[in-house]
Amino acid sequence: MNRRKFNNYLSLAAMGSIIGTPIVFGKKLPAGYIPLGLQDPDPFSMFKKDKEMVVLNDKPWNMEAQAHLLDDKITPNKYMFIRNNGKIPTAIDVNSWKLIIDGESVNQKKTYSLNELKSKFKQYTYQLTLECGGNGRSEFNPPAKGNQWTIGAVACANWTGVRLKDVLEDVGIKSDAVYIGYHAADTHLSGDPTKEPISRGVPIAKALQEETLIAFKMNGEAIPLAHGYPLRLVCGGWPASASGKWLTSISVRNKVHDGPKMVGSSYRVPCKPVAPGEKVDDEDMCIIESMPVKSLITYPKTGATIKTGQQLSIRGHAWAGELEVTKMEYSIDFGSTWKKCDLAMASNRLAWQHFKASIRFPEKGYYEVWARATDSQSNSQPMVLPGWNPKGYLNNACHRIAVKVV
Repeated sequence: MNRRKFNNYLSLAAMGSIIGTPIVFGKKLPAGYIPLGLQDPDPFSMFKKDKEMVVLNDKPWNMEAQAHLLDDKITPNKYMFIRNNGKIPTAIDVNSWKLIIDGESVNQKKTYSLNELKSKFKQYTYQLTLECGGNGRSEFNPPAKGNQWTIGAVACANWTGVRLKDVLEDVGIKSDAVYIGYHAADTHLSGDPTKEPISRGVPIAKALQEETLIAFKMNGEAIPLAHGYPLRLVCGGWPASASGKWLTSISVRNKVHDGPKMVGSSYRVPCKPVAPGEKVDDEDMCIIESMPVKSLITYPKTGATIKTGQQLSIRGHAWAGELEVTKMEYSIDFGSTWKKCDLAMASNRLAWQHFKASIRFPEKGYYEVWARATDSQSNSQPMVLPGWNPKGYLNNACHRIAVKVV
C-alpha cells in the first residue's frame, strides 16, 4: 500500500485495532506520518488469512486462495477469498446497526436492528457457494482488465441468518416488484461520501429463494470484518458481487436495479458470442445470473511426484450455480478419454459437491490430471477457455494439475 496514503485508508481506531492496542496520543500524529507498527501492513494478520493466500490488490483489498488451500469441505475464513470494491468500513457499532427495507415496491418502509432481525425471524444455516464472476480471468487472451484471478476466488462456507423472503413478507412487497438492490457501509476509494463503490442486486425470484439469506454468522461465528461484518446478503450460486457485504439497506425495485456495478459492462457478458478482442456495446451485454458448472482439484497440489505403480488419490469440489452437478470425470491423456469420479450429493442446494478418484498411470513420465464436471442440464466444462468476453468473466475451463511418475 502507498505509505503516504495509508492513514487516509484506515481510521485511527482501525490502525489501533491492527496494532492490537489503542494508539496513545494518536490524535497528535503528524499529517502523513505512519506509525512504525503499520509501516509494513500485513494483510494476513489483519484479515486472519493463511500466508499462502495471494494478494492481488490493496486498493481495494483483493485476495485469493490456491487450489490446494481449498481442500476443506467447508471453507474456513483463513482460506476464503476477499473481493472488495471500496474501503472496508471501520466505525462499526453493532448496537446501533440498522437494516432498512425500502424502495418503490414495498408497502411501507421498515427499519430493523440486528437484535430485531435475530429475534423476530427464524434463523437458518446453509452451506452456500460464492464465486467471483471474474474467477479465472488471468487465462483470457486478449487480457481482460481487472484483478487477475487464477482459480482461488471461490469458497463454500456455512452461513447463518434469516431468510430475505421472510423479511420481505414482513414488510410487504407490491405485485410490481421485479428486483432488489443492496446498499452497504463500505466507502468509495475516492473518499467521496456521495458515491457508492458497488450496489448490485438480484431478481425478485432469487430474493425469495429459501437459501437467500441476510446473514450474521459465518461458520458459526460472527462474520469476519473483511467478509461483511456485522451483516451481509448471501445469494449462493450467483456471482459473489450479488451478495452485498456490510449491509445497511435493501431496496425493492419495480425495475432492474441500476446501482453502481449493475450497468454498463460490469458483471455482464455478451448476449451472443463475440470474437476475441471485439468491442461490445453495453446494450448487447447480459447480466450474469447463475454461475456455470465448474470444478477444482484440491488434492494433491499440482507438481505431485509419485513412484511407478503407485496409485494417486485425487479429490476436490464441483458446483454449478443454481443447478446440481450430476457427473464428475477425470482425464490423464489431455481430454482424449475420461473416467468417472465418485461424486457426493451436496449438503444442501447451492453448496458445492465433493468428488474423489484413484488413478493408475501406465508408465513413468509427465502427466496432467484434468477434471470435468457436468450439470443437471448436460452442460459440461470446456477443456480449454470458454468464449472470450471483454471483462474476463465466467472462465469454467477444466482445472488441471501436473503429476510426475518416477
